[in-house]
Amino acid sequence: MKLAFPNPEGPVFEWNTVLREAGLKASQESPRLRMLIPIHRNQQDLVQRMVNILQVGTYIQPHRHPRDWAVETLQVIEGELGFVTFSESGDVRTVHRIPAGGFVDIEERIWHGVLALKPDTIILEVKRGPYDVTDKEFADWAPAESENGAASYLEGLEALFA
Repeated sequence: MKLAFPNPEGPVFEWNTVLREAGLKASQESPRLRMLIPIHRNQQDLVQRMVNILQVGTYIQPHRHPRDWAVETLQVIEGELGFVTFSESGDVRTVHRIPAGGFVDIEERIWHGVLALKPDTIILEVKRGPYDVTDKEFADWAPAESENGAASYLEGLEALFA
């Protein structure tokens, strides 16, 4: 299963109609209902930049970025994003509806989750790199993407925006 497009090469990356359409199609056909298009040239880049294309119904397990400098900015290019922050125990702290043109910026170690509120939601994500396996810690109080309870957990998150 394809999780992401390959990292681009060369000194200039251009977001254009051809790449947008290919990303939309890939996200719609993916069993995960999302597709990552990296902008950074490699995983060692000190600034990780990527376009995430999300479809309604995709489930991304709540997580946090535990490193001291792991801030993250998410800007909605198209569609609408639901953004939720959680306490250490998984209680909902804040709920944000981010329209196209809006963005959120979060500090390190904040438990959070995102969900597409409209089809073909496209977000630009920027966070400090380099990426490695310690970059993301998944919440043990929320089901993993492949677990049976993921669909009902996602329904509960979606209900926050009803």
